[in-house]
Amino acid sequence: MSIFEQYGCRKVINASGKMTALGASAVAPVVGDALSAAAKDYVDVSELLVAAGKVIASVTGAEDGCPTTGAAAGTAIAVASVIAGTKLSLIESIPHTTGVPNEIIIQKGHAVHFGASITQMISIGGGKVVEVGQANHVEKAHIAEAVNEKTAALFYVKSHHAVQKGMQSIETMISIAKEKGIPLIIDAAAEEDLRKYIAMGADLVVYSGGKAIEGPTSGMICGRASLIEACRAQYHGVGRPMKIGKEGIIGFLTALQRYDDKPDESQQQLERMKWLIEQLKDTPGVNGTILQDEAGRAIYRAQLAIDSKITGKTAYDVIKELEAGNPAVYTRNHYANLGLINIDPRPLLEGQEEIIVARIKEVLAK
Repeated sequence: MSIFEQYGCRKVINASGKMTALGASAVAPVVGDALSAAAKDYVDVSELLVAAGKVIASVTGAEDGCPTTGAAAGTAIAVASVIAGTKLSLIESIPHTTGVPNEIIIQKGHAVHFGASITQMISIGGGKVVEVGQANHVEKAHIAEAVNEKTAALFYVKSHHAVQKGMQSIETMISIAKEKGIPLIIDAAAEEDLRKYIAMGADLVVYSGGKAIEGPTSGMICGRASLIEACRAQYHGVGRPMKIGKEGIIGFLTALQRYDDKPDESQQQLERMKWLIEQLKDTPGVNGTILQDEAGRAIYRAQLAIDSKITGKTAYDVIKELEAGNPAVYTRNHYANLGLINIDPRPLLEGQEEIIVARIKEVLAK
């Protein structure tokens, strides 16, 4: 019996991905040990924040770093840092900002919902959101012409949630930011390359610690030293209710330090998904294919097309029954309206693909 079952929760098989709603990642034993050790001891947290920044810098190639409770908190804190800096009166005024540059420019196709609204996170940090262009088409001029004396930063969302076509590239955003003398913040929450965007010239980059890094509920901001100092300063203001504890920081740093040494499991995961599709190939009304991640990462999911005319059930029906069971099977359902169910191999524990196959067959046999 899992620790969650002891409290009356059902067992969960996560075939959805590194999803916050399902607990993001199951950490490695060494990370769990670090969490436990830190929780049983004391530390000067201000010293720990600075020490953590040095580790983040060494891994990402940035000048400095700041740990956070997650990418959403990182977004709010990063925005607050470019508006308030280290000035205490401004820090204490966030999110109410007047008389200082506070406009954050974002492409309209990046104003997404990731489980909450990205524009709300920006607003919590004191930013006045300025959406430019159209949802499926943004010109460079849309961005450049929106910059004025009230602009605090440009904001770019690197995510499968964002519109992938018709948006301006990170390179374009960086060139505009440099030309106008304003910072660029990148939300790279679930991205796997922890050095790429700093190397490209981004000023602040936000990552989740509980997704690709496979740490506990946590995150980080990395970037220019002066801006990171301002990020840490926000813990005296808007960052206070979203502060990360000593055990979260140590668990995150442990996961971060082992990140580059983790074995590449993409091929193994691909084979597991091929096996799953093979097991379902003779199931009437189910057609399986392999689909690479929308954002181009080396993630290969099994996509199951459900033909409701044959199965008598829509994809939504299948999803509902999978989630209602015990164990509850949660799949990736962004395209369920098209009759598609995706299986993400990354969070699956050993042998759980076998349970998923059995549950799908059971659901469709009813």
